[in-house]
Amino acid sequence: MRSLVLTENGRLEIHDRPVPQPCDSEPVLVRVGYAGVCGSDLPRAFDGGAYHYPLVLGHEFAGTVAESLPGSGFAAGDRVTAFPLLPDMSEPINQVGEYALGSGYDYYGSRRDGAFQEYLTIPASALYRVPDRLTLLAAAMTEPCAVAYHAAARAKVEPGCSAAVVGGGPIGLMVAQWLRVRGCRPVLVSEVDASKREIAGSLGLTPIDALASPVESIRERTGGGADVVVEACGLPLTFRQALASAGVFGQVVFLGNIHGDFTLGEAEFSSILRRELTVYGTWNSKVTPRGRDEWTRVIDALDRDVMVTPLVSDVPDLDDAARTLGAMHRRERWFNKVVVRVDASAADEVRS
Repeated sequence: MRSLVLTENGRLEIHDRPVPQPCDSEPVLVRVGYAGVCGSDLPRAFDGGAYHYPLVLGHEFAGTVAESLPGSGFAAGDRVTAFPLLPDMSEPINQVGEYALGSGYDYYGSRRDGAFQEYLTIPASALYRVPDRLTLLAAAMTEPCAVAYHAAARAKVEPGCSAAVVGGGPIGLMVAQWLRVRGCRPVLVSEVDASKREIAGSLGLTPIDALASPVESIRERTGGGADVVVEACGLPLTFRQALASAGVFGQVVFLGNIHGDFTLGEAEFSSILRRELTVYGTWNSKVTPRGRDEWTRVIDALDRDVMVTPLVSDVPDLDDAARTLGAMHRRERWFNKVVVRVDASAADEVRS
């Protein structure tokens, strides 16, 4: 099978590798259709962030079952997506279903080979069926959309709450849509990139120019500060903006992975106390209890309540993926959400 292999820092190459075979612990062989590029993939590939070499990146994906062992519950031709975190079930916190909070786990695309290759073997417990109404392209964005769902769900929201998202990238726009689903009005999106602000507007959200006093704009449009603010950039500046944009009794959710040192001055910290803010952290998503979990809800909402396909700017084939990731890292041109077509024969149409 063809694999895009990170052989060393900054070097991605197409290799021909043996097709893995189903086994007792990973009884389902999946032919990968599409695999999304996460922001974490770029420092992993180009900034020395890989756990080991060689490595196949890609933890956001959907595909079709090629083969499965008896008793797996899946058959050839089933369309699926997969939760990429494989928990160590000996940990007590994992035994109560909090897989993302455990310290012992495996992970497709970072600790083990991921989806930038034609086939993966996967535990049946990690798989979710893709409904006929969805394209595999949209289904490949289940994982980031679930991360966005989890972040939006951290705050206690009631219909009519005002909300602001600091950062209008793909994750930020998914968060903003989830907040709207939960009844927030208005939902403001602060973003420096005019093209991303345009996408936000096309989705019915209210874009704010982050280069033109965004905190003041959010306060003005929400009557003194938003009830809920989600930080979705990961910059020290945007963390401070998120805190400053919240109103009295406001809730702030820190979603972005921090890049740089985040410090607060005395006046900023005092303002948190005087407004009695609540600050939440968030990471990943939750897949228990099965059937009432976040992934089940996300799959039901994809491209219906939360539009993900309009966020996609590029769909390179596997042969072009190395070039595209390099261009993204070097910021050679504008990108939004990039999803690699791993299976050249994968159709974008929904099943009839």
